[in-house]
Amino acid sequence: MYQNRLFFNLNQQLSRSRIIVITVLLTIGAGVLYYFNQLGQALEEREKTYAFLYAESIRFTIEQGINSPCDYTFVSEVVAANETIPTILVDQDGVALDQRNIPELSDTSKVLSAEEENAILQRKIEEMALEHEPIAISLNIDGSAENAENMYLYYSSSLTLKELRYFPYILLATFLIFGTLAFIAYSSSRRAEQNRVWVGLAKETAHQLGTPISGLLGWIGVMRSQPGFDQTIGDEMEKDVNRLETITTRFSNIGSVPAMKEENIGLVVKETIGYLERRISTKINWSFENTVSLDTMTSINRNLFEWVIENLCKNAVDAMAGVGSLQISVFPHQGKVGIDITDSGKGISKSNQRKIFDPGFSTKKRGWGLGLTLAKRIIETYHNGKLTIYHSEIGKGTTFRIVL
Repeated sequence: MYQNRLFFNLNQQLSRSRIIVITVLLTIGAGVLYYFNQLGQALEEREKTYAFLYAESIRFTIEQGINSPCDYTFVSEVVAANETIPTILVDQDGVALDQRNIPELSDTSKVLSAEEENAILQRKIEEMALEHEPIAISLNIDGSAENAENMYLYYSSSLTLKELRYFPYILLATFLIFGTLAFIAYSSSRRAEQNRVWVGLAKETAHQLGTPISGLLGWIGVMRSQPGFDQTIGDEMEKDVNRLETITTRFSNIGSVPAMKEENIGLVVKETIGYLERRISTKINWSFENTVSLDTMTSINRNLFEWVIENLCKNAVDAMAGVGSLQISVFPHQGKVGIDITDSGKGISKSNQRKIFDPGFSTKKRGWGLGLTLAKRIIETYHNGKLTIYHSEIGKGTTFRIVL
């Protein structure tokens, strides 16, 4: 495998940058999750401590009795201060005696019957038991161990703590969404800039080719006027110069909306192959089959479409090292037109099949690795078609399929 050094370096730098950015983002994300997890644990411990203090305040109040001369100011403030932690006080038989901060029971707009209220309390008790172990309150009112009673305080985390547990994920998701949108915008801008560079290069190439092509046509005319000049040679030379003009037109069309025209696709492919067959290795066994009816017309830009066929055929010849068989088939395909180009070359590995259309990727030591990239863009962007590797097997060959 060979990859153009320029594109290889660019891809390598971009890959390294992506790895660094992803590593930094993952580190930041892990740090955010760790920080909020520690914060949540600290708040949970604080609420647990307050729940025990709340339970102890209830025990003290019950044991001392209402008529006790003891100062209840602090104890009553502890009980009244609980405005966030949902709690349910139950006796040793599981009957709810008191509740605080239960959302379903705090809505004064709803009037609930005793059965409905009790059902809600029993459901909340079950949920709280799964979340925290209930706090046992041992009551010894008359000082007799035999008459001691147990009460239980069920509690759950406050709404603030529950929201805090989800907050880091919401925060990271928000950053991820904005980061993705920023990356898409950056990628689109960079891709548009690259496209402008390639379009400018292509158009400048077409402009530079114009003068020598005109000169070549003039020199062919001079040679034709010479006595004894073989006019068949002049004919072939003019065909090649005309081909150069076609290539120049292709380059000048890049970046512009190509003019589409209804063409007999089978005839176009046949003529393109006929030109290549006389100028490529004589050790290639060419085969062409057209099963599409002659009145089937397809909207294409002939110059660009011929470029694709030439590119795929030349790649096939290179894959066969100039020796082998090349079969081109034009056939109806699910209401569309399919074109298969099959060679008997070395084939393409599964790993390379995923990268074969990437800019700069090539299995050859020469070239820029742009041929298949441009071919795919011409077919899929300009002709609304599809160019894929239909089948490839190492040591047996490859089939490229175009669907229009």
